[in-house]
Amino acid sequence: MFRFLLVRIASAVPVLFVLSVVTFAIIQAPPGDYSDYIRSQLINQGGASFEEADAQAQAYKVAHGLDKPLPVQYVNWITGIVTRGDFGHSLFYNKPVADVVGERLPRTLALALVCHILASVIGITFGVLAATRQYSWVDSLLSGISFLGMTVPRFLMALIIVYVLVFHFNVTEINSFHSARYGGAPWSWGKFVDLVKHVWPVIAIATFGGLAYNMRVMRGNLLDTLNAQYVETARAKGLSERTVVMRHAVPNALHPLVMYQGVVMPYMLTGEIETAIIFALPTVGPAIVGSMWVGDVYVTATFMLVLSVTLIVGNIIADMLLVALDPRIRLGGGADA
Repeated sequence: MFRFLLVRIASAVPVLFVLSVVTFAIIQAPPGDYSDYIRSQLINQGGASFEEADAQAQAYKVAHGLDKPLPVQYVNWITGIVTRGDFGHSLFYNKPVADVVGERLPRTLALALVCHILASVIGITFGVLAATRQYSWVDSLLSGISFLGMTVPRFLMALIIVYVLVFHFNVTEINSFHSARYGGAPWSWGKFVDLVKHVWPVIAIATFGGLAYNMRVMRGNLLDTLNAQYVETARAKGLSERTVVMRHAVPNALHPLVMYQGVVMPYMLTGEIETAIIFALPTVGPAIVGSMWVGDVYVTATFMLVLSVTLIVGNIIADMLLVALDPRIRLGGGADA
């Protein structure tokens, strides 16, 4: 098992390096950088002439290394990460990128984890119910829910909920985690309830899309498993249908869902990001959009790198779960796992 883990980690390092190069290059591809944002701000809000604003923008560009070639900027950035754990300095927030990430990433991961747990539990339960009641009204209803979850864009669902909350229920505080009276208050049951009132749309939308996939995969694989010979043998031994399904069929139908866990965290993260952008919550999503808008490249690159890491870590965890679930899986066909 330990050797299996080491090989997976070692194989992930070059993948992460390639992802960092591609991410940095794509972010830098559009014309302009943060110095252009400074120039426009000086002209539009500071009343400076173009020559004055351009001189200050060029000075800022040189002082922060934005005038250097793209490969040099990348090497400086990645060297700082590897050698010092320094992700660079946010030009827009005027503080280390690590501080910006530390403020927003835990909230995003917490929301994504809650969505993942709910989507897995509800989706698997729906899949079992649909498969054991094939072609019934229950199967049709749950299949319809799954179809909607996989086809309706999450940003559209978020826009609809925002419209309903604002124009029909007169909700005004939708762009924060807490109401004003709980902003600096210590944690309490009232503050937790207030938090749930603010984040439930994000959780509901991301969970809806995730449970749809879990349900469809679980239903399809469980239907195949229920027709397997060993399941028929278990029935022939006189076991109850509930025992046959839950003890023999369901565990074997879970394998594809375990493999899916390798990509589910980034999927839940993107679901949270899309919804959080609509609701303007202080999480990763608005930070990525805002940093891309002003050209704060190190913030954008770091967040994208973090999302890449979650994908790689998720796949490693999925591999380890598969090894634990099915001892027949071996590295290279014969190494001990």
